[in-house]
Amino acid sequence: MKSSIRLVAVLATALAALGAAPTAFAQNKPHIGVSIPAATHGWTGGVVYWANRTKAELEKQYPGLKVTVKTAGSASEQANQVQDLHTASKIDTLVILPFESAPLTQPVAQVKGKGVYVTVVDRGLTDTNAQDAYVAGDNPGFGKVAAEYMAKAMGGKGNVVVLRGIPTVIDNQRVDAFNAVMKSHPGIKVLDAKHGNWNRDDAFKVMQDYLTRFKQIDAVWASDDDMAVGVQKAIEQAKRTDIKLVLGGAGSKDYIKKVMDGDKTVTADVTYSPAMIADAMKLTAAARVKGEKLPASTIIPSVLVTKENAKQYYFPDSPF
Repeated sequence: MKSSIRLVAVLATALAALGAAPTAFAQNKPHIGVSIPAATHGWTGGVVYWANRTKAELEKQYPGLKVTVKTAGSASEQANQVQDLHTASKIDTLVILPFESAPLTQPVAQVKGKGVYVTVVDRGLTDTNAQDAYVAGDNPGFGKVAAEYMAKAMGGKGNVVVLRGIPTVIDNQRVDAFNAVMKSHPGIKVLDAKHGNWNRDDAFKVMQDYLTRFKQIDAVWASDDDMAVGVQKAIEQAKRTDIKLVLGGAGSKDYIKKVMDGDKTVTADVTYSPAMIADAMKLTAAARVKGEKLPASTIIPSVLVTKENAKQYYFPDSPF
């Protein structure tokens, strides 16, 4: 926890330092393109909210700076938008949260090759040479924190099913870290892990399959609060009483509230805020206006949320 606090402090200090005295940076007026997934689920809804909010803040803070925000409903649409942002909108800076890792790597590499400064957020590309900077949550930490909590809550024994997100670098990092912890708990058996795509409906279908195939499930790592909604709906419809723990992630207000209220099944959550797009935009804008570069990597820690600390992570006015 102390290391997490230090990392948060470092990020806050960097933002403050880069954002200070904007009048001193007046010589540079970058055009920043922000490419993000559409609001296909709650977390990306939060991303869209924070991106548009931060666009207004940055254009006010840095006169002459322009921010163009584009949302895409698929990887192919986003790839086309990245090209359009360069050729039609004439951006010189790109902040992108890829819809998927592999399909966006080459399109992003192409615009970087044409002189566009690239900050990749959250879902890393498959080739880091395609980016100048990376800003993300602590995805290995996300999986590690979740697994450690689940193992303790289960008393080191029982059956677990896992719902993965969209096939991305960050999903691999989360699941690998989760599995690494579980290897040290031989009394816990991971029955299966399938992609629920960070989507309620997809997670509902995956969980229905699990419930049909497995007669004893003690816990579910949904790995996302939206997927946890679909998981719980499937459990309720099947009238299953064997599942004692459902652990999501990302810190949605609905699931933080469940933790706060002492829900018997949802006893914890793991943070992974969509506001990281705002952090990435602010860091990138401040650096570009000043004519500087960001560190190669900026990582925002994942924190375990329990009833004891849930109140500080509860934001009722947020869309997520």
